[in-house]
Amino acid sequence: VQLQASGGGPVQAGGSLRLSCAASEPTFGRGVRGWFRQAPGKEREFVAAINWSGGGTASANSVNGRFIISRDNAKNTVYLQMSSLKPEDTAVYYCAADPTRMQIVTTSPSGFAYWGQGTLVTVSS
Repeated sequence: VQLQASGGGPVQAGGSLRLSCAASEPTFGRGVRGWFRQAPGKEREFVAAINWSGGGTASANSVNGRFIISRDNAKNTVYLQMSSLKPEDTAVYYCAADPTRMQIVTTSPSGFAYWGQGTLVTVSS
């Protein structure tokens, strides 16, 4: 089982990026998917999550109104559309999956069993 994250890179403050996370197996289409990030010297933190159907989402206060999570189950892929990026958004972004749950019950990293390799987002001022 693999999660492949992509779409990171350098961007200026105020810009936008779209991250993608493709799963190697359709099983993940039935579970909760999430995005987390980790900045240098900091702990991994929750960014956003989406339930199995895409009809329910959750996001961190720090990204509300700027980041949107979505999914395409036909492609086993989850997206994170990031807008109005700030330097403090700089981090390695990780996608995660919990194929055992259909609804979001936790935003803790410990609630997600499968992780992608991370993609670096660097926002310059």
